[in-house]
Amino acid sequence: MRSMHRGMIVGFAFVNLALVSPRAFAQGAEVTAHVVVHDKVATAHHKGNLSPGDVVAWLTPLQPDGRPASAGHSGPFRLVQKDKMFTPHLLVVPTGSSVEFPNQDPFFHNVFSLFNGKRFDLGLYESGKSRAVRFDREGASYIFCNIHPEMGAIVLALSTPYYAVSGADGALTIHNVPPGSYHLHLWSEAAELANPADAGRIVQVAQGPAHLGDINLTAIANPMAHHTNKFGEEYHPTHDNPY
Repeated sequence: MRSMHRGMIVGFAFVNLALVSPRAFAQGAEVTAHVVVHDKVATAHHKGNLSPGDVVAWLTPLQPDGRPASAGHSGPFRLVQKDKMFTPHLLVVPTGSSVEFPNQDPFFHNVFSLFNGKRFDLGLYESGKSRAVRFDREGASYIFCNIHPEMGAIVLALSTPYYAVSGADGALTIHNVPPGSYHLHLWSEAAELANPADAGRIVQVAQGPAHLGDINLTAIANPMAHHTNKFGEEYHPTHDNPY
């Protein structure tokens, strides 16, 4: 199960934002990039390009600036269980945040995570109830329901406030980044860097808005597509279960 996390969070670049005026320091800069996802084997349907959305990029200051990870991202944070789905599918939270898991379906759910990130089991609870988990370590937690195998979500806990999630067009913008030196990391549910050597690439970003260009990823097997239950076993057939 731990292999699900391997290679998904990768260091990518070293960003040096030049010092500017005090006013610019207060406002911070915008750091932009464009995500492109390629398939290893192109087909006539997608011609080697898959969805570049929901890729998370974040900057870690090499010299701590004292800004808490929760700055601008204070919550509250919720993963709602409704119609046998978690909403949202991807939730980014500051490390140390508490996330609520309300059950809004008219039947029981059992929320658990056994992978890297936060390991927990909320047990079985009924409609209208909610339970919470504190994500006290950085990393990706893959969330499932022990009753409904089709339910899955990711909580990504980060220890920096400087992050962005790419849109459906692959564009991402990290807002209000103070001048300084940063290490850029990436996470994708079903892609990895096309060139592993890029994990150590040094990027010098000039004064003012910084554009990192294209970030090329290669699609890999989606780790959410097949998983076992919390006991490490296959899910039982649900054709006789009305819920």
